[in-house]
Amino acid sequence: MPSWFWFFGHPRGWIDEDVDVVQGPFVPSGFVVPLALVTKQFRLEPLGPQHNESDYEAWSSSVEHIHVTPGWEASSWSDDRSLVENLRDLQRHADDFENRAGFTYTVLDAATDEVIGCVYIYPDSSKQHDARVLSWVRASRPEFDVQLWRAVAAWLADDWPFKRVAYAERVHGA
Repeated sequence: MPSWFWFFGHPRGWIDEDVDVVQGPFVPSGFVVPLALVTKQFRLEPLGPQHNESDYEAWSSSVEHIHVTPGWEASSWSDDRSLVENLRDLQRHADDFENRAGFTYTVLDAATDEVIGCVYIYPDSSKQHDARVLSWVRASRPEFDVQLWRAVAAWLADDWPFKRVAYAERVHGA
């Protein structure tokens, strides 16, 4: 197994970028899905169509950087989609969030509200894990990658109902 793969402290297999929403509840019906994660450096809020232009600018300016981010190395995303196609993708993520099928958060700089990344929490179609998590930060803000990973990993452990989470470990940086 790759040494960078993190599963609440245990190595596991590879994260595939093709997220399949599985049938059945992803989170228990009584679980209140967090609408935010706030740190001194950044905050997460549900990704939606209102983020289209800033989200598009963030990832489209960071394609090479995203592809070297743990979990994204073999991904076919990010692609050459248009701003209109990106809007459809953001609406799909917002629909998944509303339907509790998956949860995508935009990552905003706490001081400027600039989009600096994204976090995806979806069911693991292999059923080896309760959830698969991917995150990225824009190329101009690489210092946030490890901080984001640490904050999200702790958030998942403390505030979410998952026992087994696949989230590629960050081993460099702060």
